[in-house]
Parts: sequence; structure tokens; C-alpha cells
Amino acid sequence: MQIILISDRLAKARSVTLSLRHLVGSALLAVALLFAGTAALYWISLRYAAELRIPVLQQLVLAAQESEAERVRSFVQQNLNAMAVKLGEMQAQLTRLDALGERLSSLAGVRPQEFRLSEAPGLGGAAPTLMPPQNLSLADFNEKLLTLSREVESRNDMLGVLEAQLFEQAVKKKLMPTMLPVAAPYNASGFGKRIDPFNGQWTMHEGIDFLADAGSPVVNAAAGVVQFAGFHPQYGYVIDIDHGNDLVTRYAHLSKLFVKEGDVLQRGRRIALTGNTGRSTGPHLHFEVRFRGAAQNPAKFLVLSNAVAHTQ
Repeated sequence: MQIILISDRLAKARSVTLSLRHLVGSALLAVALLFAGTAALYWISLRYAAELRIPVLQQLVLAAQESEAERVRSFVQQNLNAMAVKLGEMQAQLTRLDALGERLSSLAGVRPQEFRLSEAPGLGGAAPTLMPPQNLSLADFNEKLLTLSREVESRNDMLGVLEAQLFEQAVKKKLMPTMLPVAAPYNASGFGKRIDPFNGQWTMHEGIDFLADAGSPVVNAAAGVVQFAGFHPQYGYVIDIDHGNDLVTRYAHLSKLFVKEGDVLQRGRRIALTGNTGRSTGPHLHFEVRFRGAAQNPAKFLVLSNAVAHTQ
């Protein structure tokens, strides 16, 4: 390529010849100058934007800062929402634990005012001196919250097992014949060998005879199901009650029956009136406890007291 230069200062025209190498070199130099100028302008805008008070640059910086702040707020809000859900779950678990604790205290015989579950325990102590106080990070807080939630679930499971065991014990206790069957001041004849009042020979007395006036109310010593209710040549009018676990109680020499076979009875229900039926020398209640058919000493089961038995 030839370029002809004409000027008043020149005596004659001059020509300049440009080769392809000159054109490529000029283009590369122009691109390099453009990039250098752009980089310099960007550096100046970031370095001296605040001093130069360029509105456009300030708006760009503020927009970037607001975008970053919004991203941080969104991240924090998401974590707060997750922690709020976890706190709600823990609150529901604590409510269940409070109800479970009240049931356990009732089964254990502890009065509610002596076992205050809804009140937070008192905590205190001297300020720590070995370690400087440190704020919990978000990761530490999440970890502590998760650990506490797992511990609450574990306590709930353990208390549930304990409740089942206490309930089983309470049921077994109600099925044990530990209540006096009649309001009698003393028993006329105890369990064991004695002289038979009819033939004067040594015999085995398989129960306890409670001296009571005819017509005195008789209650069952424990909850159970009536196994037999009727007349027996030796026992007169008699009631046998099955308490489960091969345990049966017998109430004999009765004058009147208030239950029949198959009746399900609660502890302390009136089942009959004392009398003098069968092989008997006078009004009284003959009371037996049998385990797998073998006679047991009722004194091992009864709560001996002079309290009057509740009637239905």
C-alpha cells in the first residue's frame, strides 16, 4: 500500500509505502492501547471512586453492596426459619415430656406440687476465669440445638419405657389381694394347723377366719374376674375370684351373693354379705388365697389395718 503526502511545506509530493507487517503491527498497538486505557480507567474508578464522587461508579458500588447484603440476609433468614422449626419441634417434645412426667409422678405417688415440671431449674455459679467468654457462631448454635433435640428425644423414649414399667407394676398391685375383705377387728382363726372344731383332730386350716356379724359387707381384696359364685357343701355360699397369674381368692360361709360367674370386678367392690352357711360354727368370713391351686397364707398379702372397706 502506498500513501502520497502532499503539503505546502514540501517542494514535491512524497510517498510512503506500508506493507502488511506495518498494518498488523499498527492494529496490535491500537488494541494494546485500548486495553491499557480500559484497565487504567477501571483501576482509577475503584481506587478513587469515593474521592472523585463519580455518581455512576457510586451507584454501581452501592448496588453491589446491596446485592451482597440481601444475599447475607436471605442466608440468615433461611437459617432462622430452620431453627424456628426445630425449636417448635422441641417445644412440642417438652410439652409431651411435661404430660409424661405428670403421669409418672401420679403412678409413683408423688404429688404434683412436689414435682414441678413446668418450672425451669435454678442455675448459677461464679463467672469463668480460666477461659475468656466467647460468642457462639451460627454453626456452633446449630450443633448445640441438634444435640439438645436428640437428647430430648432420648429422654422421651426412656421415660416412656419407665411409664410402661410403672403402669405394669400398678396393674399388678391392683391384682394382688392386699385389701381387707371385711371390716373385722381381728381374725378368729389363722392360717396353718389347728384343732378342728367339729371332730377335735389336727387339721390344716387353709385360710383366715374373720369374726364378723352376719350381714356384714364383704369386698374383693383385689381386681379380678369371678370364677365361681354359688353353694358348696363345705364352704356354704362361696365366691372364687381369679386375679390372673394363677392367683385366686376365696370368700366362704356367705349369706348373700351380689356377683355371678364372669363378672369383672374392681378392687374393693362389695361382692357378698357374711353369714353362717356350710360347715361353720357361727357367723364369720373364711378368706383364702391360692396360687396355682395351693393354699397360701393370706397374711402375706393383706394390708392388715382396722380401716373399713369401701362398699359399692
